[in-house]
Amino acid sequence: MWRSFLRAHARVTRNLEAELIAEQRLSLAAYDVLVQLEESPGRRLRMTELAEAVLLSRSGVTRLVDRLERAGLVTRERADGDGRGVVAVLTQAGADRLHTAAQTHLAGVVRYFVAPLEPDELNTLGHTCDRLSSSAAEGLDRTATVHETTSTDLTRPRGGA
Repeated sequence: MWRSFLRAHARVTRNLEAELIAEQRLSLAAYDVLVQLEESPGRRLRMTELAEAVLLSRSGVTRLVDRLERAGLVTRERADGDGRGVVAVLTQAGADRLHTAAQTHLAGVVRYFVAPLEPDELNTLGHTCDRLSSSAAEGLDRTATVHETTSTDLTRPRGGA
């Protein structure tokens, strides 16, 4: 069952990304960044919060925001009250691009995720995913605590002491 879940997830996300790239020239990760910014107060998020929201490393989200900034879809600003903090801000061009890309993305979600399932299956899947997400979040809390106290050479980030 686990491998079946992984295969389904990989195939659905691969199809969604392929359609976004083909029709909108936007990766799924870039689309997700635009969504997270659109849904945030003031259409802005600290880079660390954005990395957590889209499940990318800080360096990964930095590189992605670099590309989105070059395309004029986001800008960076200093965080209010924090000279070191940086926030990513969705531009109007980014919001417009997101709204266009959302049509492609949502059509794909319906095609690959909603349409193949019966309504009761979708409902059950929704409840199941909520439970799995909650359980995994608790696990992340536990492993973060363990990692803070038991770092080894194999778990230490590159360049770490």
